[in-house]
Amino acid sequence: MDGTANMMALTPVSLDSVAVIGVGCGDIAVGLGATLVEIACDKPDLVVHALVLTGGGTEHEIEEKNAFAVLCPSADIRLTVADLPGGGLRDQWRRVRAVLAEFRRDCEPDIVFGPHGSDQYEDHRLLAELIPAEFRKHLVLGYEILRSDSDLLNPSLYLPVPSETAHEKASLIAQCYPSQAGRRWFDDEAFLGLMRVRGVQCRARYAEAFTVEKAVLDSGTDYSVN
Repeated sequence: MDGTANMMALTPVSLDSVAVIGVGCGDIAVGLGATLVEIACDKPDLVVHALVLTGGGTEHEIEEKNAFAVLCPSADIRLTVADLPGGGLRDQWRRVRAVLAEFRRDCEPDIVFGPHGSDQYEDHRLLAELIPAEFRKHLVLGYEILRSDSDLLNPSLYLPVPSETAHEKASLIAQCYPSQAGRRWFDDEAFLGLMRVRGVQCRARYAEAFTVEKAVLDSGTDYSVN
């Protein structure tokens, strides 16, 4: 039996702002670039609060600015690229938490995207642990980044994307992140291949996939605690 037949579709109707958080160069575009394109197309005046923990003051910061300008050309992009050292962020966890807390004070998003909690890369796992503690009342979704490690996500949520959006994502990543071009997993075939697999899993041509790191289901009834 095709398990996708039992999937329930949920449609966000009031996304005015999103927060997207990553550790390093290209993480956000790779993990949810197509999702950002689709949300921004549906909401031209979208506010995107973006935080990248590493790369501040380097070519990576320029690459991030260029990528967001292409991903969400009509959105209000509020990008922060911090200058934390890449690799071994757990030893710097207090600084990471402080940067994340400052970012949180400046935004009140409708949804938060960050790394998923089972990522084998320790810096990603640390960030995944800290995000729900800062965004306590928010829907937090974990995105996936394809790498050489055998830690592919077991998704609980899919966002189908049109073929043109999937190809646009792959193209702009190659265009905007030349510093990452030497990585074995950093090419159009890898990005499109993963989106194709996720599309098959949700009865679409292409999709991006996420885990629900934290969510609150609102029944519409007000409760009080005595």
